Amino acid sequence: MTQHTIKRFSDELDTLKEHVLSMGGLIEQAVGHAVKSMLEQDERLANRTIERDRAINALEVECDEMTRDILVRRQPAAGDLRFIMGIVKVVTDLERMGDLAANISKGTLSSLRKPPRYFSNLDIMGEKAQLQVIAALDALAHGDVDLAMKVIEKDKVIDALYKRMYREMITYMMEDARDISSCFILTNVGKDLERISDHATNIAEMVIYMERGHDIRHVNHEAATKLLSGEEI
Repeated sequence: MTQHTIKRFSDELDTLKEHVLSMGGLIEQAVGHAVKSMLEQDERLANRTIERDRAINALEVECDEMTRDILVRRQPAAGDLRFIMGIVKVVTDLERMGDLAANISKGTLSSLRKPPRYFSNLDIMGEKAQLQVIAALDALAHGDVDLAMKVIEKDKVIDALYKRMYREMITYMMEDARDISSCFILTNVGKDLERISDHATNIAEMVIYMERGHDIRHVNHEAATKLLSGEEI
């Protein structure tokens, strides 16, 4: 390709990345608003978060169209092809995060008639899940492999918080049958947050693939660290 064509191709990749990060910004906001709507039993915020999921879906379609166009016209290879393949998976994870944030907000609407008496560690779990999303997007924006590895490692904290919430909700339901409905809703919210963190982890893994060419999706953290440092597994 000529220098001019290379510059245009590079600009197209940068534009695609900007669109994906914009989509990520909406996800970050949606997760925070969804959790807040539940904690404060805010019907308007819940409805607004559900409505905003349409904008997230629209950006997904736009990113997919841009990706297909680049693949057809540019036929990328090597690192550029890795980047495109990674972006396809990142966009899918972001869209699913948006759906999960909408699910949390729907849980808020379902709980309004009988608001929960116990929120367990929902506030902490929500904050940490949102931080996972932010860190994964920062790793993507800057190609930061070290930050991506931290996101992957911290996912186990969210898992532990969800298990704790699940046990507490079971206890509350056994103690008073009147709490079954609200505790069931909160258990689902906790699971949604745990899955949001899983999707943030997926994005972090794609960052490593795009930057280093290593697929670490099916190896443990210790093995991934050795792989990235050049050690034998």
